Amino acid sequence: MEGRVKLIRKTLGMTQEQLAQRLGVGKTALSMIETGKARLSTRNRNILVQELNVNPEWLESGRGEMFNADPSLSASYAHGSEMKMPLQSVPLYSIEATAGLVPLFEQREQYIPVNYIHIPNLPKCDGAVYVAGDSMYPLLKSGDIVLYKQLHDLNDIFWGDMYLLSLDMEGEEYVTVKYIQRSEREGYVRLVSQNQHHADKEVALSRIRAIALIKASIRMNTMR
Repeated sequence: MEGRVKLIRKTLGMTQEQLAQRLGVGKTALSMIETGKARLSTRNRNILVQELNVNPEWLESGRGEMFNADPSLSASYAHGSEMKMPLQSVPLYSIEATAGLVPLFEQREQYIPVNYIHIPNLPKCDGAVYVAGDSMYPLLKSGDIVLYKQLHDLNDIFWGDMYLLSLDMEGEEYVTVKYIQRSEREGYVRLVSQNQHHADKEVALSRIRAIALIKASIRMNTMR
């Protein structure tokens, strides 16, 4: 994988300084990745896939095209077996109005969406919500929208992917977006932020009250 990072940079016409800044690493660290002396982190892999539209299969194996055909959305990389829909209307919900993620997931038919998002060529999504906080910055900013597919079984987690989570924090619900990685501790998972100023955190699976796989993200850009 590491040898292909340099090819991506060259194809995009970027300098080492430019790509290093995009990945949030130093130029020396990027040079080590390009020469195979250091591994590409999950965090940086997702930046290549989601922000630079790199084909994840090509990044892993060298097979297929270097870039995805449709760069219109900053989408979390889809699993190849999923059926894509030509067009769908995804309901956008306000977590504040639903009093949290758990009520939304358990009683979604009772809540009226604040809007609908029309998305072409994306696997089926259950809904969309606004992001709050900076734990996934610069990949996601507060106010961005994430589209999700609810998981009903924690055994279906794809390690390293990005998830929308509801956690039990001393009886209070805490909603966040994180990468989920395996933990060496039995019954725990590791939650990883994109923002390097946020430390990784291990939480018990029993504290996860609701979970959904992030399928795509939308950045709301405004002009002044």
